[in-house]
Amino acid sequence: MTDSHPPGAPAPPASFHRRTAAVAGRLPELREALARWLAALGLDLERREDIVLAGYEAMANSAEHAYPGGAEGPIDVRAEALPGRVIVTVTDYGTWRPPAASNGLRGRGLLLIDTLADHCAQVHRDDGTTVTMTWLTHPGA
Repeated sequence: MTDSHPPGAPAPPASFHRRTAAVAGRLPELREALARWLAALGLDLERREDIVLAGYEAMANSAEHAYPGGAEGPIDVRAEALPGRVIVTVTDYGTWRPPAASNGLRGRGLLLIDTLADHCAQVHRDDGTTVTMTWLTHPGA
């Protein structure tokens, strides 16, 4: 991270949390809020873009797959800036469905998340799924 704050300016919040309905139309606003929070941390642009894209992909997966039959349910997006890393979790409270066979045009979301994050873990529970993504923030870390 770089220090992008003028002397005496308040530090950005070390954590981020938003809850909304896991509906595709609500996700761009959530993605932008996450991007603004990351920008305030002073992370370089490439790292911020990786985090936003992976986070958005996890959000989109929840919106598309967690709540069958068009049912609306909540999604929680949390992020935390810790020394040397940023952790983003996306949690839904729906039903896990294993990835279906793809025609090559879809079904790459989890692979994209795994590629963009330095570490990624998925926890599938009876009451939902949590994807936890971690990025190291110090070069060579």
